Amino acid sequence: MSKRQSDYLSALLNDALSESTPMSRDPIRLNPGPATAAPAAPAPASVRSANTLLARESALARVANGEVKQVTQLLLDPARVRIWTGNPRHQESLTEANCRELIDAILAEGGQKVPAIVRRVDNDPEHDYEVIAGSRRHWAISWLRANNYPDMMFLAQVYALDDESAFRISDIENRARKDVSDFERARTYLAALDQHYGGKQVRMAERLRLSKGWLSKMLSVGALPDWAVAAFASPADIQLATCYPLAQRIQSLEAANDTELLQLMKYAAEELAKLQVSFRGGPSVPAAEVVRQLMTVDAPAAAEDRSLLTLPAPSGRPALSVMSSNRNGVSLRLHAGSGASARELTELFRKALEALDKQGKGLR
Repeated sequence: MSKRQSDYLSALLNDALSESTPMSRDPIRLNPGPATAAPAAPAPASVRSANTLLARESALARVANGEVKQVTQLLLDPARVRIWTGNPRHQESLTEANCRELIDAILAEGGQKVPAIVRRVDNDPEHDYEVIAGSRRHWAISWLRANNYPDMMFLAQVYALDDESAFRISDIENRARKDVSDFERARTYLAALDQHYGGKQVRMAERLRLSKGWLSKMLSVGALPDWAVAAFASPADIQLATCYPLAQRIQSLEAANDTELLQLMKYAAEELAKLQVSFRGGPSVPAAEVVRQLMTVDAPAAAEDRSLLTLPAPSGRPALSVMSSNRNGVSLRLHAGSGASARELTELFRKALEALDKQGKGLR
């Protein structure tokens, strides 16, 4: 294979993201070339779907240097297929509710139409394959088989891939998916950095064709400790733009060995985690508010626009803030426009006092 052809095939694999726009969601183009005028009317959805699938298959079949050895399409029992550990999607967060649209689409089409990407596994008596890309489809088919559709089969293309190639393909597949959060991808990048790239961020950025600065920020977010992650309503709420400053601050405190302030942040995160659980099924504490509270744990509460703790109403808007707590008492602010009823504000007041007690800042 000539160098020119090899470069072209590598470009196909990574076409979903260019170096200048690492977060692009453009589909992989089948025939890259000069831009042409847009048609007067968009192509039918079925044609666009078919073209996207053909483009993906064409790109994957042309991975440089023979990384893809063979392609086979099969109908599989999902119980015999495990999820690859390098898959970025947070499997525990998949539910009937957030997969409902996919489930309904599979039922309407009489089965799964877009195949997942899998590879064979050895020395596992319970599984024959593992999912490289398509774990949400795997979950939906498994759910359907357990809920009145026992004959549903998991459609998959079987590729022979090494781990690094599998990681790159999985990453490209998931960059276009809005339901894969920054945190899910960041944790996967963090694991892949050592597993596939010897801890070298520059090498990883080159192979994935990502900005080195952007990748560094993602790795920082992926390194958020579990106690900080638990303060958010869901890992899906942890996005790069919102949470990178928090990741930076925690890393700087760890580097400075500031155990006292880190412990205070942990206490605040534990209280936020309890609040998130209490709001389960209803409005939660927004990610921006979680970051603000953890970032200002050591900030003085004297300024009028700063608070020790802010609790939201069921509407999600701020309803009650603890402005200060000292020997003179506890100062509260009730926010106008929250929509909270008197009963809801009373419950928030109780939760605020409990949180202050646990932090050693309650009424004395």
